[in-house]
This record gives sequence, structure tokens and C-alpha cells, in this order.
Amino acid sequence: MTASLNPRDLLRRMFDAAVASAQPARCIPPHLPTPAQLGGGRLVVIGAGKASAAMAQVVEQNWPGPLTGLVVTRYGYGAPCQRIEIIEAAHPVPDAAGLAAAQRMLAFVQGLTPQDLVLCLISGGGSALLPLPGPGLTLAHKQDVNRALLKSGATISEMNCVRRHLSGIKGGRLAAACHPARVLTLLISDVPGDNPIDIASGPTVPDPTTCADALAVVKRYGIELPAPVRALLESGQGESIKPGDARLAGHEVRIVAAPQMALEAAAHVARQAGVTPFILGDSLEGEARDVGKVLAGMALQVARHGQPAPAPCVLLSGGETTVTVRGQGRGGRNVECLLSSAITLDGQARVHGIACDTDGVDGAEDIAGALIDPSTLSRAWAQGLRPKDELANNNGHGFFQALGDSVITGPTRTNVNDFRALLIEAAAPTT
Repeated sequence: MTASLNPRDLLRRMFDAAVASAQPARCIPPHLPTPAQLGGGRLVVIGAGKASAAMAQVVEQNWPGPLTGLVVTRYGYGAPCQRIEIIEAAHPVPDAAGLAAAQRMLAFVQGLTPQDLVLCLISGGGSALLPLPGPGLTLAHKQDVNRALLKSGATISEMNCVRRHLSGIKGGRLAAACHPARVLTLLISDVPGDNPIDIASGPTVPDPTTCADALAVVKRYGIELPAPVRALLESGQGESIKPGDARLAGHEVRIVAAPQMALEAAAHVARQAGVTPFILGDSLEGEARDVGKVLAGMALQVARHGQPAPAPCVLLSGGETTVTVRGQGRGGRNVECLLSSAITLDGQARVHGIACDTDGVDGAEDIAGALIDPSTLSRAWAQGLRPKDELANNNGHGFFQALGDSVITGPTRTNVNDFRALLIEAAAPTT
């Protein structure tokens, strides 16, 4: 690492490279079918997620023939399209616009033939953006359960298990509605392990989990369910589409971008700067503050003992942590993780860090994340902030915004989950 290179600039360049690696313009075109593969049928484009509008725009730009389409994305994440209709709705708590979009999408795929091809564009955020309630449920029920799940500390896989069994469109139901047409699903993964059933709760893939599994998650986290929701799960009427269902035969699913690709892009930037990258994992989970403490402990071992490798190096990780909300602060999981790291590092010289969500939204705020350096705690104390109290209050965004250390990107129009990097500079040579 050259002496003239600013650590914060390097961290931001690594994050920007991670986001760029998952841009639809880069990852969608290689996976598009050709008009010849349609065999005279129609191309119908549907989709949901924070990246879905940008994905749809790329399809339009690269498809030479006729097509029609309908996709739903988060407010502010739209992209101009001529032939594919873009609808915007709320995330992470669903709203009426998302409900209407889901209803229209099911209607949109009715009456297709075996010669038609449905191109489904799915990315993270689709669970909230397609909030079609299951039998006997209302949007209000879905909203209540979603809020409870977000505060519970449940993993994304556990949350999506519950969501699939309360849905009229997720858990393979959208693909079943497309029958007898063929379906090609292109996924930008935002979940640990890249399991397609967990990306937007799997609207076009079969679901091996059951209503009983969903009830077990509810019990595990002590979530209070409205009576109609509990009745749907206990009766089994919320059961999703299972593997082997004939309506999903021949459907194809491809992951076109994932957290590991983003981490490798960041690692490339680090190497170019003379910094050795270590990818610790693309699917780290757990309480955000606990993950932050462990990552900081690793950085301290490098700074103090040169283990497991000497500085300069950077520890890269991805995945999706969780936050069990106990305070009244402004979240979100990346800034909570980073604040915990800063407290553990306790001003350790030569250690800098960044933690951001690659979609540009950490929690419910239009803030991607934040940066730390050896002066973070001292600058906070000088402003009268108590870092441990801010962490206890789940107020990561408030803490870093007060320091001017927030990272604001605006809509990135992609989503490959969290990005974390702790950079340890080499010690100055002794004279």
C-alpha cells in the first residue's frame, strides 16, 4: 500500500467495485435467450426486487424482437423502459402499490402457451415488493408480520420461510401461474448461500419447506401472530409449491450475480493498491454487533501480531447479519456491525473500516452504511456521544451521521447483500 493512498479512499473504491460487479448491464446480457430459442412464441418479462427495473432496462436494450413486461421495484429505483412497465412500491414494509403490482403480475401471465417464454428478473427486496396475501389474509396482516420479523432477530432464510407460507405469489406460485409457458429466472442473489428459494422468497422456484417449518420459526422468536395468520399456517392452507410439481417442469434458474463475485471484485482493487485481501466469507450471519466484534478481533490480531498475515491487508466479508431491535435508534445492520467493530478496536492505530449494503439502503434509511478510522471514538466523545449507549439504542445511523461518516450512494439498482472491509495499514518503519 503506497504511503500516498488514503485508506478511506481505498475502502470506498473497493465498495464501489463490489457494487459495479453486480450491475445488471454487466451480468444480464450473457444469460439472455436468443429470438431463435423462442420458436415462434412470445417473450414475457416479469420481475421484482431492488434491481429489477435496471435488469428490465438491460433486457430491453439487448433484445432485438418484440416483448411485453411488468416489474416492480422499490420507490426511487425505477429505470426508464419503453416496452416493460415499471411499478414502484414500498420496502421493507409492503404497501398497497406492491399488493396491486402482485395482483397485476399474476393476471399478466395468464393465458400463455407452451411456445411462450417468461423471463423472470428477481433480486433482493422482492419479498416486500410482492405482498400478495394468502387465503383469508389482508395486506395489514402481512405488514404486521413483516414488522415483527424484521425486529425479531430471525435470519433472512427464516423470515422468508414464514413469508412464503403467507403468500399468494411466492414459494413457486408465480411460476405455477405461468404454466404451460417455459420460465427462465435470472437472479441477483442477496442471501447467504445463494439459495434461490430465499431470494425474494422464491416466487418461481419450488419450496421444500412447510407450514410447520414456518410455525417453528414463529415459535422460536416468540412472534405474536394475528389469528387469521396462525389459522392459515396451522391448517396447512398456506402450503407452497413443492419440488416435483409438474407445472414447474423444465423451468430454468440462473444466478447471474452474487456476494462472492462482489468480494472478488473488491479484492482485485486491493491487490492493485498493494494490499493483500483475505475473503473471510460471503455468507457471514449472526447478530450484527457480535459479527462486528469478531471481525474487529481479527483486525487487532493483524495489527498487533501480524497474524494470520502481516499488514497491509484487508479483511473482506459479506452476508446478512441480523439486529434484534431493543432500542429506539435508526438502525441498520451494517452500521450496527461497524459501530460494534469501532468499540472493540478502541482507537487501534492503522485500522480503518467500511460496512455498507450494496443496494444503497441499510435498514430503512437511504444511507448505504459508514466508515470508521482510529479517530472514530475520540471524535464521538468530543461531540458528547457515548458509543456504547448508541449501540445499545440501535442508533448506528444517528451515530455515524453526527460524525459525518455516513456513506450515501443513492439507489445502486443492484443488491448483493452486505459488504464489509477492515483495512490494516502497515506499521511505519522504525528509524
